[in-house]
Amino acid sequence: MRNTSTLLAAVFLSSAGAVSAAELNIYTTREPGLIQPLLDSFTKETGTKVNTVFLKDGLAERVATEGASSPADVLMMVDAGNLVDLVDKGVTQPIDSKVLTEAVPSELRDANGNWFGLSMRARVVYAPKDMDLATLNYEDLADPKWKGKVCIRSGQHPYNTALIADYLAHHGADATEKWLTGLKDNLARKPAGGDRDGAKDILGGICDLAIANSYYVGLMRSGKGGDEQTAWGNAIKVILPTFKDGGTQVNVSGAAIAKHAPNKAEAVKLLEYLVSDEAQKIYAEANYEYPVKAGIAADPIIASFGELKIDNKSLAEIVSHRKQASELIDKVGFDN
Repeated sequence: MRNTSTLLAAVFLSSAGAVSAAELNIYTTREPGLIQPLLDSFTKETGTKVNTVFLKDGLAERVATEGASSPADVLMMVDAGNLVDLVDKGVTQPIDSKVLTEAVPSELRDANGNWFGLSMRARVVYAPKDMDLATLNYEDLADPKWKGKVCIRSGQHPYNTALIADYLAHHGADATEKWLTGLKDNLARKPAGGDRDGAKDILGGICDLAIANSYYVGLMRSGKGGDEQTAWGNAIKVILPTFKDGGTQVNVSGAAIAKHAPNKAEAVKLLEYLVSDEAQKIYAEANYEYPVKAGIAADPIIASFGELKIDNKSLAEIVSHRKQASELIDKVGFDN
């Protein structure tokens, strides 16, 4: 994949000065197959050709190294922290788009217009489908009544550092350390695997609760992961936890316009298209993500979880606590 990406980028670089106005280039850390239905729809509607370069790692560094000759127009990332990192590394530019600011809630975008969330996923709790449990606060996960009953992937995974960073934004360092210690004491096994393993382990009787992302349930129940994963998905129900003084923790997939975008106008059009009703519907149906735009229905599997009330802390504020969250994870020996 890396060789293909390098080859494509070389082609872009050699022709950057001659690229037509009806063409744009995306650097993305998201598997191209996940966004291809959206790009195909955009091309069909506008006639603009979209080229993609998939970079699993080092996207910001790549764009910074290319400098003013970079062919990149749009930078697409899977995590709010990565979007903030793009700004910190100076490879984005602010844009002023009424379409985007009206569609994307302020909590889910950069205050200066450097990046915008385009789809959401929620950090939820899986539980056995027959368990008598309808609501839960994140704070409750450290309650001793759950001792030996909670499953989770590594605390240092970005999905979890984001949740812990949100806890810090709500409660501060001392309370968060105490909560993390209590959560560690409640673990049924060492933090490991992925989010879908939480559903697998609930079916296997290893744990009663698993902290995981919402969209994986859609992938499992839809059958896209095979019969085994369908069984995992059907064995659980999903609870949308909230902070006692807030809502459910969410993260985004989003995008920014590259600082030296050779096709800026087309790039802005793409971002504006991605918050259109049509594109938000595709996000919901293709990837089982929550639309960021109000009034667009989630996929029926995701909608069955109930109404999502997103947390009141902005993603930018949450991201600012990432380093402290990571330090606390190590301090309490969460992954040991």
